[in-house]
Amino acid sequence: MKYTKVFITSFGYELPPHIVTTAQIEERLKPFLDAVGFNPGQLEALTGIRERRYWDEDHTLAEHAAVAGQRAMDQAGIDPSDIGVLVFCGVGQDGFEPATSCHIAHRLDIGPDAHVYDVKSACLGMVTGMVQVANEIQLGNIKAGLVVSCETARQIVDSTIEEINAHKSIDFYKDTVATMTGGSGAAAVLLTDGTLGDEGIRHHRLKGGVVKNAIQHHDLCFWRFKKKGMPTDAKVIMRTRANEVLENGLVLATQTFHALKKQFNLSDDQPDKVIGHQVGAIHHQRFYAALGVDMAKDFSTFPFLGNVGTVSLPITAAIADERGFLLPGDFVAFIGVGSGLNCYVLGVEW
Repeated sequence: MKYTKVFITSFGYELPPHIVTTAQIEERLKPFLDAVGFNPGQLEALTGIRERRYWDEDHTLAEHAAVAGQRAMDQAGIDPSDIGVLVFCGVGQDGFEPATSCHIAHRLDIGPDAHVYDVKSACLGMVTGMVQVANEIQLGNIKAGLVVSCETARQIVDSTIEEINAHKSIDFYKDTVATMTGGSGAAAVLLTDGTLGDEGIRHHRLKGGVVKNAIQHHDLCFWRFKKKGMPTDAKVIMRTRANEVLENGLVLATQTFHALKKQFNLSDDQPDKVIGHQVGAIHHQRFYAALGVDMAKDFSTFPFLGNVGTVSLPITAAIADERGFLLPGDFVAFIGVGSGLNCYVLGVEW
């Protein structure tokens, strides 16, 4: 895919108020750790995650996604009436129906002619939403679209801690330890055709990207009901065969990354910067080694935010931009692999 008139005009995000350290997580895992003889500190050593954040227990995803969306519009100086599409892209939702995006659009006073819908693609939800909105802008159907998401980890982490302590099994821990990396947050990406917004605002050209899949590996990571179907009395569980996700994800990411370099005729030392989906330390090290990219080109947030699912990549890009890591003229690669397996690499001219 290639675009000639699509821009990232602004970001917005909200961080939850409650900081939860990995040491606190391990303290709650003490029955399991004592039973198998693990010492405290191994979870942080394994993941590189020192802390993550949680929302209040009584909250909705829509309310925080709306805050992030409002911040993106305020930063750009764009009115809700300019938004032609609003897409909510979270792994979690506030319910099966209506679409969580409807609640968000109502809070933001989005106009009656806008497309309002939800998109799902595991941790690549927001990147998928960006592509869909970019397609609409490139076709000339709209001038601006808002991609929003909010993720919450408290509930699934609490539930999985109970399971780990009950099983007291190293094998079970291997299939659930990835859940312990989960964090919470909300983010928004405002895409435009470059004609809207306050005078002097710096638009970042979305040049296009590449998508590839390895759907034969769809069962390596899942978050679903313990029973089949949609039973109202079933427990929700999350399981990840982390090593297999990593190994097969690296193959897929490498193929997709090299396809992007070829599509945009990048030099050997490009891209200039890389913003990746945030998983953990080992994943990051293996990821950049496989791509042949210097980790100095990377900006990381996982040590203090954890894996925030769909929010991880855009919130990392927003913070990297705030801190001056992304410079005008940089060719920036947005890259992520999500359960399924799917991989996107987008190219942005900063």
